[in-house]
Amino acid sequence: MSEQQPIPSAPDAVPHPALTYSSYLALDEVLAAQRPRSEEHDELLFIVIHQVYELWFKQMLHELAGLQEHLEEGDTARSLHTLGRVLAILKVAVAQVDVLETMTPRQFTSFRGRLDASSGFQSEQFRELEATLGRRDPSVFEHYPAGSPGRARIEAAMSRRSVFDSFLRYVTTQGHPVPAEALERDVRQPWPGSEQVQEVLLAVYDADGGAAQVAERLVDLDEGLQEWRYRHVKMVERTIGTRPGTGGSSGAQYLWQTVTQKLFEDLWAIRSRM
Repeated sequence: MSEQQPIPSAPDAVPHPALTYSSYLALDEVLAAQRPRSEEHDELLFIVIHQVYELWFKQMLHELAGLQEHLEEGDTARSLHTLGRVLAILKVAVAQVDVLETMTPRQFTSFRGRLDASSGFQSEQFRELEATLGRRDPSVFEHYPAGSPGRARIEAAMSRRSVFDSFLRYVTTQGHPVPAEALERDVRQPWPGSEQVQEVLLAVYDADGGAAQVAERLVDLDEGLQEWRYRHVKMVERTIGTRPGTGGSSGAQYLWQTVTQKLFEDLWAIRSRM
């Protein structure tokens, strides 16, 4: 009997550097991304809070993309699960304001001048998030040069179906006849609301099934974003009062105008009829 030949090693068995906690999370890059422009103690907190917000915005965009897929597939369970996760993230985003409010107006003023023209208005991901949720406002582009990657992302989001558009498709999968003009509309335009759609949504609630639960979680999402806006504007007002914001914004004055903006007007319009 001949000797047994050795079994060749699988390609993925080739020795390689061990993956560590630090390398997996790219902590060298992450922890080197805070670059204060002053020696003021509180500037690091300001940077960390806003970088964390951007990470949560990234995650919410990822979750909302999945939500739209689940909705259009008519998957109630996965839609509810994803909405639950987005709502949990929003709660964390609201809670972060508490940390930022530990910084006094004088502490913020000590480094505010170093921010130059930078402003939260320039957050590409937040504008993309708004567009994904249905906002169609070309005035946001004044902060993004033509041809820039950020502008391209926001334009792309404004050209795709919004979460509410996907929700209407979901409603049809649950046996409710949504008007064709709502399903086939130009999604690049703002959704004006529709009495016919509202009648369908009332029927959804009357049926009291999974679709009604999804609708209520969307209302929670709308309310959660309004809560975040409210906490944000109060934090700005508390920190800089009525002074203009950085980057040429009007500060709290502008932010107050956004507090009561609703994402899903039809879902709110039917509350008095339920």
